[in-house]
Amino acid sequence: MSIELKGEAKISGKNCIIAGGTKNMGGGTAEELAKFGCNLFLHFHSDKDKANAEALKEKLSKSVKVELWQGALDDESDVSKFFEAGEKFFDGGIDICLNFVGKVLKKPMVEFSAEEFESMDTVNNKIAFFFLQESARRINQNGKIVTLVTSLLAAYTPLYSLYQGTKAPVEFYSKGLSKELIPKGVSVNCVAPGPVDTSFFYSGGEQKQDIEFYKTVTIRQRLTYVEDVVPIMRFLVTEGYWITGQTIFCSGGFTAH
Repeated sequence: MSIELKGEAKISGKNCIIAGGTKNMGGGTAEELAKFGCNLFLHFHSDKDKANAEALKEKLSKSVKVELWQGALDDESDVSKFFEAGEKFFDGGIDICLNFVGKVLKKPMVEFSAEEFESMDTVNNKIAFFFLQESARRINQNGKIVTLVTSLLAAYTPLYSLYQGTKAPVEFYSKGLSKELIPKGVSVNCVAPGPVDTSFFYSGGEQKQDIEFYKTVTIRQRLTYVEDVVPIMRFLVTEGYWITGQTIFCSGGFTAH
């Protein structure tokens, strides 16, 4: 069934900037928004991601304007350069800002090194803060901002303390910013999926028995798929514009909030 967007929900001709926008959840969301005519400025991190990013650009450029930007975003100046490049590419400024950048590492709190803490804090917390800050400065009237977080924010569990702790601040950044941007008509939200069947999930050190357990507690007895979450991302930047200051949990029952 095709979806026809009307009124304020229309994004045809709008401009979207996406951090972590060429694979997994970010790439899936980019493809979804392109179906509705949204132009895209997509960030990817490193050379190993380049071939996949270029393939996605070639695919989506058949219907909308697409450009790529490579970088680490580890410093606030990098985030600013990313947004500056996006504004330069687009004709008409930025309407939608989406952040999918993240890093997961699963092990006991006592085993984390200072270097691991700094890396996790930079990727999950610092980048998210400065991405929201730049979004607020540059986004057009009635724009939409969404950050991907994690359903583990509602979980009582061991081994994820650093992941949970470095993702948790993003909820409060988003709540506060949603209030600050009311005069501009901009919605600001977070989306918190369950364990998603992607390379990101498996990079954190998951064990087979844990993965099998995660499946047993969901409504479909499986992990979350990208296609379970992408429609929610699209909804928040189209018909769901009335939702703001919220974290939407979409975990299939893995957690409830």
